[in-house]
Amino acid sequence: MASIFEKLWRLGPAAFVLKAIVAAIAADGLLLAYILLRRAYRKHYFAKRDARVFELRQKWDQLISGEIPFGTWRKNTFDRRIVEAIALDTFEAAGPEESARLLKFLRFSGLIEKRIFEARRLTGWRRMRALVALGRTRAPEGISALAEGLRDRSLDIRLAALRGLGRMACPQAAEEILAWVGEVGLSVPALPLQSALIQCCAERPQLLLPYVQHAEGHLREILGRVLGEVATPSLGLDLLQFVGDDLDELRAAAARAMSHTKSGLAFDLLNELARDPIWFVRLRAIVSLGKLSDPRAIPSLLRGLTDSNRLVRLRAAEALIELKTDLALVFAQVVQTRDRYGLHAFLTALENADLRGKLEGEIQAGAKITNEEKDHLLKVLQAGALPAEEPPKTEEARDKAAVLP
Repeated sequence: MASIFEKLWRLGPAAFVLKAIVAAIAADGLLLAYILLRRAYRKHYFAKRDARVFELRQKWDQLISGEIPFGTWRKNTFDRRIVEAIALDTFEAAGPEESARLLKFLRFSGLIEKRIFEARRLTGWRRMRALVALGRTRAPEGISALAEGLRDRSLDIRLAALRGLGRMACPQAAEEILAWVGEVGLSVPALPLQSALIQCCAERPQLLLPYVQHAEGHLREILGRVLGEVATPSLGLDLLQFVGDDLDELRAAAARAMSHTKSGLAFDLLNELARDPIWFVRLRAIVSLGKLSDPRAIPSLLRGLTDSNRLVRLRAAEALIELKTDLALVFAQVVQTRDRYGLHAFLTALENADLRGKLEGEIQAGAKITNEEKDHLLKVLQAGALPAEEPPKTEEARDKAAVLP
């Protein structure tokens, strides 16, 4: 009697097809078994984790206060990961007192030191995970380990370290980031670097000045943009050097920093910057002129009211509203510009400040305004538009040059 192998041999090429079919069925069966086994394991794991999270949550206050010895859960990898995850998630919505309490717990339990060690010794995704966790703790002692991560060859690890330093939001983290970009230049995307520096330099923006002065190319543009966001009045004199800079962001930073500088030089420079060809530089200059609360700024603010950019017009109108001067006379000058868009911006600012009634009263009681002018101004105020005999200025030429936000 012929064996099964002899029968297969007689089939010829069909035997190979049959073998392939059997192999495919076996492979599919093994794959299906693996999927089902993995699903069963994950279901068991998540059920076990959920139950353990519930147990730890019931005694959370005793756990972080130290009433429950740290050794009861720290040696268990499963429990340690759960406790750390709960603590870091709680950080995101915690107030100052709760944050200090959690940070103290992470220090005394040794979790921060463990993450610092892993951030320095591990490689690959394990190091990246340690850097992310270390950044979420916002512990100052982790800054040096995060700074070392900035010099890793992997872009993902550098980004994790950069975001971690950004979460620190302190000058020490800013110093590490600036020292790093000063050494290697721009080795990460611009947006994460800009975001991290804005968070870290808000307290001490003067840290940026020497790096802005010596940086070149795209990096200088990024640092200038950051300086424009964090500049404060205390930098007024230091930023005078950037008033005529070729970089738009630095001129905007100079305009912003001079908003509280009570000097004739600052006023003259802001008037000059209010004529800048770049809309956001003009915007910063108009806002700073408004903060000076000086009636001498009215001509520049009226010019800003006829600007090609909508935001500049709105900020100029708000500045005019807030000036400590006769509102009726200011409104008369706005009407005299015969600019429809400027008038709309002024009326919008007037409504937002709830000063329409005050303006009507000042117009009616104005001693420096003739009766004919009073009637004219009241008609414009009530109609919200210029009279038909006064055609508004066209905006076609302005729209061609405007860079709308």
